[in-house]
Amino acid sequence: MLAATTASVAANAMNKGDVLATARVAGMQAAKQAAALLPMSHPVLVGNVHVNFVIADTHIDVEASVDTVDRTGVEMEALMAVTVAALTIYDMCKSTDRTMTIEEVALWEKSGGRSGTWRREEALLEDQKKAGH
Repeated sequence: MLAATTASVAANAMNKGDVLATARVAGMQAAKQAAALLPMSHPVLVGNVHVNFVIADTHIDVEASVDTVDRTGVEMEALMAVTVAALTIYDMCKSTDRTMTIEEVALWEKSGGRSGTWRREEALLEDQKKAGH
């Protein structure tokens, strides 16, 4: 997105209201509706859903974390939360910036379920950098 758009979002100056608060709620709702929208997904008892944002000069990173007590993973619920939150940001900012794109939606880490724990290689490298390795 344009730098002016991220500045407006950060200053809570968009015409439609608080973009990040609205996107956070939309992402949380989306996580709870994943089974209704994804034909091969099954209903999961969703516990905590956290949707967070990092505002940079020309983009906003969206991250979601979903917990459950069920015996399955909730990666589809997390990916749904991120995607719908990003779409909400687009919807609320489109009147001033039609150049926006939504890019690189990806699972970074998953634990639980039959397949156990999985982490994207970039996430492992990032953790090693933080630890000083």
